[in-house]
Amino acid sequence: MITTVIGGAMLPHAPQFFTMPPTEDRGTVERVRATAAEIGGRLRELKPDLWIIFANDHAEQFFHTVAPPFTIHVGAAAHGHFAGRDFKWEIPGAIGLELVRQLYKQGFDPAFTSTAKFDYAMGIPLTHIGHTDPVLPIYINAYLAPQPTMARCYAFGEAIARSVTALGLRTVVLASGGMSHFPGTDRYANPELDWDQAALARIAAGNLKSLIGYDEDELDDKGNIELRCWACAAGALGERKPDIVSMDPSWHHNYASVAWFGGGGSGSGVGRDLHYPSIKPELVGLTTALHGLAHEASARAQFLADANGFAARFALTSEQSRALVLLDVPTMVTMGIHPLVAFLANMQIQRERL
Repeated sequence: MITTVIGGAMLPHAPQFFTMPPTEDRGTVERVRATAAEIGGRLRELKPDLWIIFANDHAEQFFHTVAPPFTIHVGAAAHGHFAGRDFKWEIPGAIGLELVRQLYKQGFDPAFTSTAKFDYAMGIPLTHIGHTDPVLPIYINAYLAPQPTMARCYAFGEAIARSVTALGLRTVVLASGGMSHFPGTDRYANPELDWDQAALARIAAGNLKSLIGYDEDELDDKGNIELRCWACAAGALGERKPDIVSMDPSWHHNYASVAWFGGGGSGSGVGRDLHYPSIKPELVGLTTALHGLAHEASARAQFLADANGFAARFALTSEQSRALVLLDVPTMVTMGIHPLVAFLANMQIQRERL
């Protein structure tokens, strides 16, 4: 599937970035800020039509009143306040409402709001990347059980990508949260660095779908319930390698920053050639010829008797005809022919030549 999701980032939002208690390492904070500033600048260079941020609510507005798994803002603007800082961003509410409609058609039932606030989960990363343009907030229930599964979050992100693509909107997706931390518990001083590094390595390799493999018990045990926001962004981005991967551990959080500045296109296999591709229209003739050699004794007999005559039966370019006559498998694979078909054709001909 072609996608108009042109880039994105996963960014931390620890409150200490703004409260700056004496226990916070200034050097670590500066590295996180500098990385975010670079990410923000490079994302703006993509000139997106739409910015989306997936973030969790910290028991502020979606908690003991109502706790939908996904909530899309459809208002004109949103405000917030944290640690002496005021937040305010304009919101493309009409687009938000259209996304709700699109998602309903795809089997998702997100809530929508005109009055939800920005808390620090959104305010901190948007401030760090220097974002001033309108942004569409999507709130994810990460903290109040039962939460949506990682598979559902990933699928929700995929549905978002299909929707913005249908609307023709070049989109950047941001995810706020993570990695491991245990606020309010006796494990706060013990983030799970080994687990985080292993999870981040899979993302760095372009395996964003690996996030689906974490169930709610593991996320809870490893302090990574906020990775649900990452899973939403991962679904929207699809399988593609990030351009920036940074890990800055602290005594209470592991700050991971990841960003993508391109590489979109088709869903799976984005950014690289597949070993086993689809059949290109210009290779139908050559594929038909090779398929015959692989599976039809009469075709192999004709080829062995007169390879040039056999090739002339098909609509081939001179280069394709020459590669078929010589059964030059590497050349045909380089052209884009399915390697299994070429392999089987060559194997059968070589067997009969013995």
